[in-house]
Formats: sequence, C-alpha cells, structure tokens
Amino acid sequence: MSAADITSAAARIAEVIEATPLKYCERLSEETGARVYLKREDQQAVRSYKIRGAFNCMVQLSAAERDAGVVAASAGNHAQGVAFACRKLGITGRIYVPTNTPKQKRDRIVARGGEFVELVLTGQTYDAAAAAAAEDAARTGATLVPPFDHPATIAGQGTVAAEIIDQLGRAPDTVVVPVGGGGLIAGITAYLAEQAPQVAVIGVEPQGAASMTAALAAGGPVTLSEVDPFVDGAAVRRIGDLPYRIVSGAGAEVITHSSLPLVTAVVPAGDRGGVSLSQVGEGAVCTAMLDLYQNEGVIAEPAGALGVAALEGLELVPGSTVVVVISGGNNDVSRYGEILERSLVHQGLKHYFLVDFPQEPGALRMFLDQVLGPDDDITLFEYVKRNNRETGAALVGIELGAPEDLEALRARMESSPMDVERLVPGSPAYRYLT
Repeated sequence: MSAADITSAAARIAEVIEATPLKYCERLSEETGARVYLKREDQQAVRSYKIRGAFNCMVQLSAAERDAGVVAASAGNHAQGVAFACRKLGITGRIYVPTNTPKQKRDRIVARGGEFVELVLTGQTYDAAAAAAAEDAARTGATLVPPFDHPATIAGQGTVAAEIIDQLGRAPDTVVVPVGGGGLIAGITAYLAEQAPQVAVIGVEPQGAASMTAALAAGGPVTLSEVDPFVDGAAVRRIGDLPYRIVSGAGAEVITHSSLPLVTAVVPAGDRGGVSLSQVGEGAVCTAMLDLYQNEGVIAEPAGALGVAALEGLELVPGSTVVVVISGGNNDVSRYGEILERSLVHQGLKHYFLVDFPQEPGALRMFLDQVLGPDDDITLFEYVKRNNRETGAALVGIELGAPEDLEALRARMESSPMDVERLVPGSPAYRYLT
C-alpha cells in the first residue's frame, strides 16, 4: 500500500465524496492543552467514512463482476457505503449484518440501496455475518466487498489522511483514529508514512474488542474469544491481515498506564512518528458521546467517539496540533438510555446495591432518612422476592450528586442495621443489570 494508491483512490471517488469538515474544537483544546481538530466523517453522505473504501472497491469492478453482483458483511456503516455504491453504479448486492445491528443503521442500508440491495440479518457478531457473506460469494460467484481487509478498501479509507493535510495546509502532529477491523488506521498510516512520517498516529480500540492490540501482542492476527458488542462499529473479533501488516510494519506499540491496564495509552505527540495503540472502556465512550452532543452538537455513534474518549488519557504536547477522526454518526436514538446509564457508571455517579432491610416497620423510611445523602437519588427500587414487597432484600440503584459522595454513603450504610452489598461493575451479578 503506497501513498500513490491512496492518491489514485481520491481521484477515483471524487465524484461521490465531498471533503468533510475539519473543525477546531475549543472545549477539547482547553482540556488537553493541544490544538484539537475534529475530522467530521459523520457528515459524509452515509454518515461514515466507510463510503470511501466501498466505492473505491466497487467502481473498479469489471463489467462481468458488476453483472454477477456483490456481497458484503458489515456492522452497519460499510453496508451503507456498499448500498450507496450499488444504487449509484447499478449493481445488485446482498448485505449481511448481525442481528443486533441498530435499527437506524438497518433502515438506512435499505434506504440507500433501494431495489438494488437485499439485507440479510444473521448471527450476533460482525464475524458471523462475514462468514455468511463469504459462503454466499463462494456459492453464487458474486464479488465480495471487504470492509477493511482489502487494498482497494484501505486505499479509499486512506484518503481521509490526504484530506486532513490538504485542509490544514500542513501535517498535524498527531492523528487519533478509531480502530475496528483496521482499514482506516492502515490507510492513514500508509499515507502518512510516506508523506509525513513525523506524524504520530494513535489508534483507539474499545476495551471490549481490542483485536489489534491482541494481534500486536501475539505477533499476528488472533481471534478474540469474546467481544463486547456495544461499540458495534468497532466490535471485531479479528483484525484484518493486511491492516495488521501495515500497522505492525510501522513499528506499532502498545503503551498503557500501569494503574489502568488496557485503558489508555500515554503517547508523546509531535516528537516522533509511528503508531501507538490505546484502549478505552465502553463507559468512557458513552461519556464522550454525550459530551460531543451537549457541547458541540455532534451526534457520534460509539465507534465515532472512540478518539475523543481517549484524549483524557493521552499526554499531548501543549500547543501541538491533534486531529481526531469522528468516524461515524449512525446512532440509534433508542440507545441513549443505555448510553446515559453506562456514562453515569463510568463517572462514578451511578451505583447498585442489594439492601436487606430489617424485618420491622419503618425500615424503608429509615433508609431514606438516615442513609441517603441530600444529593442522592434512588433511580431503581425492586424487592428481590416479589411475594414479599414490604420487607426483605431489595435491589436499589442510587445516583450520587458527585463521585466523592460514595465514601460517605458507604459509611452510613455500614453504620445502619441493614445488610448492604454493593454490586460492582464487571462482577457476575452486575451483568444482569445491563
């Protein structure tokens, strides 16, 4: 993969791709001390950068390949790019997506492709959909359009880097890139390695699906035993072979806080190039999504907010220029309840307890008057034994006014006559709450 391949791709897709805005973000600049710009790929025609790689692949198909149609697998955004290209180029396609793909993405796939596209729901992960699509292509002779593990796809995604340099008028010091299957970071890395090798590239994975990190640790792509599907646009069990070769060939390394393993990387910006990998928890992603919406009016999907979520843990050179790629904005509004919940838990504002009330009148009133603090709110209250709704154990959710209020709340619980057990995130019991 060369910069020339990416330059050719840019010319090839120019008729359907508009340069997305590169916007200075005052809030994030003040928080980090760097000059932070947001590359708004959420404003692409299909609200994701994926259209770049999909169209670059499909516009190069021969007449015979177009007649045979295409097959693709996707968590949602690549599918929209393929659907867009199918209608634009008059090619029929079957697109496989996991059954848990947000409805908003499924609806947009159908709307983009119209009569040219058939949508097939299968499995619960991208990898299951990919296996079904590969079998379809082998059986029917249709051309498979890979979402990340293909030179044409990577070249298309790499046009983001060329666009950033053109818009800034120079190369930034650091580019922060979300990582799922690896196509975007591979394309950006390949371009910058030739055109601006001094730029530091920071890839950000969700903690629950860090397949590039696992590959770098193992010396090659490996299949994760399980993934957290919440960051659906980046929940990939196995990084692409070609993206891995490009990223590892650039000297990629994984650097983490010793106190927070596999959460954030600490990477100096502006004094060296190369690639580093960072991981952020899904709760941090939710907080970043809400902050982007409330402050900048940016509707980012979970994968689109990965880069912003990582900024808090990065040590950036003051005054350096940092570009964060907002990779997509296809988020289903029905998910915001879960997003808010995960964010509150991440910030230390939401906690759950099993409270065993004394078998005596007024126990609940005692809890309200003597245990809860003035800024604490009960957000969930359910008796565990439904045939005993007056006394006994109850599941209680409490939202605090501030994270530091937890210590005082726990102290009041300890001094009360009630038996209280805190449900800790990550524990077996806690997973039933989410």
